[in-house]
This record gives sequence, C-alpha cells and structure tokens, in this order.
Amino acid sequence: MRLGNFSVSLAVKDLAASREFYEKLGFRTMGGDAAQNWLILQDDTCTIGLFQGMFERNLLTFNPGWDRHANTLPEFDDVRDIQRMLREAGIAITSATDESATGPAHITIVDPDGNPILIDQHVPRAGR
Repeated sequence: MRLGNFSVSLAVKDLAASREFYEKLGFRTMGGDAAQNWLILQDDTCTIGLFQGMFERNLLTFNPGWDRHANTLPEFDDVRDIQRMLREAGIAITSATDESATGPAHITIVDPDGNPILIDQHVPRAGR
C-alpha cells in the first residue's frame, strides 16, 4: 500500500506564533494560506502542517499521489483503493469516501491508541 507523502498536521491555537516557533527550528513555509488559517512548513527532511481552528487534535497525514514537494507522482495507490485495502485488512474507516467517484478525496482512520490518521488525496488518479 502506497500512502504517499507523510506529514504531521498540528492543531495550533495561534498560527503566527506557531509559524514563528517552527521557523526558529529551521522550517520554512512552502504552501498554505495564512488568511484561511493554515500553512505547510518544511525543513530538509520533515513536513508539518499548521492548522488553526480546523482540527480538534493533531493528526498524521498521508497524501497519495504527491511527493514531498506536492508534485504529482506518475503512479500511486488511489485513496479509494487504499480504503478498500484497509477494509479488507479489518481496519475501520471513520470517515469514508465514495468508491465510485474519481478525483480528490479523503478518508480517516484511527490507530489503536486513538491517534487520527488522514489520508488526503489532492490529485486525480491517472487514467480515471
């Protein structure tokens, strides 16, 4: 199963203060929209998302179809295929997507310790 690019999405209280803090750790903004209360930051090896007022908890995020620079991969597992594989493996989907649809979609699952995981595909699947 190819889940795509990985990042940690942080539920922050003050976007500007969080951005300033992570910039001091060597991160730089590579995307997002501060006016909509979210930013994506990276250092040489890590990607984090800062989201103010969008999530209740921090979550792990995977982006099928993307590399770490948000470039579309030529081949990847579509989120609907991942959803089917997870169900076949006995993993409960807490927020499902329509498997007959195409294009961007997301699903959520929760690990055994209660950590939410977002599988968020922003690109259409090649050939669909």
